[in-house]
Amino acid sequence: MATGCFISTGRSLQDALERVRLAESLGYEAVYVTHVAGRESLTVLSVYAQATERIRIGSGVVPVYTRTPATMAQTAATIDELSGGRMNLGLGVSHRPVVEGWHGQTIDRPVAEMREYVSIVRAILRGESPPQGEKWRTGFHLSGLDPRPELPIYIAALSPAMLRLAGEIADGVVLWLCNPRYISDVVVPEVTAGRERAGRSAASFDVVAAVPGALTDDPGAAYAAIRKDLIPYFGLPFYRAMIERSGFGADIAAYDAAAGDLQGMQAAISEEFLEQLTAVGDEAAVQTGIERYRAAGAISPCVGPIGGTDFLQTLRAAAP
Repeated sequence: MATGCFISTGRSLQDALERVRLAESLGYEAVYVTHVAGRESLTVLSVYAQATERIRIGSGVVPVYTRTPATMAQTAATIDELSGGRMNLGLGVSHRPVVEGWHGQTIDRPVAEMREYVSIVRAILRGESPPQGEKWRTGFHLSGLDPRPELPIYIAALSPAMLRLAGEIADGVVLWLCNPRYISDVVVPEVTAGRERAGRSAASFDVVAAVPGALTDDPGAAYAAIRKDLIPYFGLPFYRAMIERSGFGADIAAYDAAAGDLQGMQAAISEEFLEQLTAVGDEAAVQTGIERYRAAGAISPCVGPIGGTDFLQTLRAAAP
């Protein structure tokens, strides 16, 4: 059991480094960086590695369609060496607006393509000849850099099929917007099925769950802020399916009914959904929210910031 955190750079890399150093001093197990349109996440992890000594550093997550498997393996091995073996490589499919609109690639068979991608990355990290896939083919081998066979690979997953794949071939799963109910009812059974299919122990598998958190005396303001951030996710097919499976189909229906009305779309995200998803309030409430995830099966609940709140104070309140 461990507690981690998500610390992306926002508008200030120096502020992010202050948070990362604080997280390490407070005893957090790992710090993860999201991969969006700001500073490049794997480069940021290199900076985090040089600013810290103990805390694990992880990508949470890099879309596989943004780099070839050879480039991903080479970069991960370099950061793992730089950090003294502290790298967690988190990989994800992402979404068509990002993959197609930003990178000019295509998502065709996401589960099969993730399986193929991970198998190539694994082989390169082990110093083996990579298998030849249908989407990716390479003869790449590391040279002048020792293999990193123990480097953990995590997969971002929402659907049952991707969760089973993560359990089968990865060392952990990275979750976003998956509330405790979904973790206990869907995530844990599906990754366990994947572990069993591969003949691997579920005890060695990590479940990283992002927990939006805020130490605040005004939970309503924190909920209002996160409602704005969640609007895009309620429009993405992968997340919509997961939200419905977790028992909030009424929120999706209300969101659809309010289409074009931004305030109405935000209001469609119920307080019950936000209470389940977040760890918001005084220190006891923050800790209770994190423990709710742990009780549901999240091995490594990872607190992340909510806009407009003091994340330094939240890190202190959520510390293990």
